[in-house]
Order: sequence, then structure tokens, then C-alpha cells
Amino acid sequence: MDQTLDWNAFVSPIWLSVKVSFIASILVMILGIWAAHSIGGRRFIGKTLLETSLMLPLVLPPTVVGFLLLLLLGRRSWIGKLWEWWFDQPVIFTWYAAVVAAVVVSFPLVYQTLKAGFASVQKEYKEAARLDGASEWQVVCRITIPLAARSLVTAYVLGFARALGEFGATLMVAGNIPGRTRTIPTAIYAAVETNQLQLAGLWSAVLICLAFVLLLATRTKS
Repeated sequence: MDQTLDWNAFVSPIWLSVKVSFIASILVMILGIWAAHSIGGRRFIGKTLLETSLMLPLVLPPTVVGFLLLLLLGRRSWIGKLWEWWFDQPVIFTWYAAVVAAVVVSFPLVYQTLKAGFASVQKEYKEAARLDGASEWQVVCRITIPLAARSLVTAYVLGFARALGEFGATLMVAGNIPGRTRTIPTAIYAAVETNQLQLAGLWSAVLICLAFVLLLATRTKS
């Protein structure tokens, strides 16, 4: 490693990426469990259109997702105004915006995985719990989630990994501010632009190792 390398500057994007990914993965799991139960397990008019809309971040260019988030969270939007009134600062160009971007782009993977996992649980078990007087969320917490535990682990790991590698939408809404919003992917981009190839290589190696371990976890659980 180059002796002139600023260790704090090197570690900062790694720590921020892990923090953003951890928070985003928790939030997206909560949303995913709710959506997989409320939407994936039911039939209703407009379900196909709704699910197609939820899956759009999986196929849209990250810059398009980032642009839409800018419109949604910007200082002229009601969400942006409410956030700024409450926290006395805009949400755009903060690490919170990076969390939002990570949640949005990782949601389709988490939702699809959870939906498949919940669908694998035999209906007889759930119907028996309902006959015994269990509420819908008691059925989810005591029957569906335990029996679909492997799918939950896979969904969480995939959500974390997708959040960890998010670049385009994060760059649009959070920027690339050193020490504040610079994650590993945006740090690599900045390093390459400034011809710091060794630094970009080190960050790339860290990201590859983290992604490999996460994906390996999903393989060992399956």
C-alpha cells in the first residue's frame, strides 16, 4: 500500500457504505415483508400494474431513478420541505439520501425473493392458524416468517449487497462529498477521474470481497 495514502480518507467511504447498506437493508426488509404479504399474497384489481411499478427500479437506469428521487425529495417537493422544516436541513446531498436511494434500488430484489419465499409456505398451515383465532400479522410472524426463514436471509443479503454497490442514484441525490456522502462506488469513480488508480483498485478489491462474502452467504443458506 502506498505510504502516502490517507488511511482515514480510505476507510471513510467503506464505513459509510456499510452504514448506509445496513440501515437501508433493515428498512427495505420491513417494507418488503409488508409488501410481500399485503400485495404478493393477494389477488386484486390492478395488482399487475402495481407490481410492475414496484419492479421498475430493477430495469430503469440508475440516473433515471436518481432524477425521480430528486423530484420527490428536492427542496421544492412537499417531502423535501417537510424534511427541511423538521430537521432544519435538506435531505438532498446527505447520507440519508443515500439510504433512500439504496432502499429504492434494492426493493425489487428483496420483494421478489420474499414473495417467492412466502408463496412456498403451505396454505394449510396458515389456514389452521387462522381457524385457531390468529390475526393476519400473527400468521405472518409465527407461521410464514419462520417457515420462510431461508428466503428472508437471502432477501436480506441480496438487499444489503445491492445497496452496497449502488452508484448512479446515490450520486444523483447524495452527491460525492468526501467524509459525508462518498460511498465506495462514488469514491472509485472519483479516484479514476483523478487518475488515482491504485486507490481505485484498493476500494474495488474491498467491494469485490464484501460482495463475494455476501453472495457466498446466500449460496450456503440455499
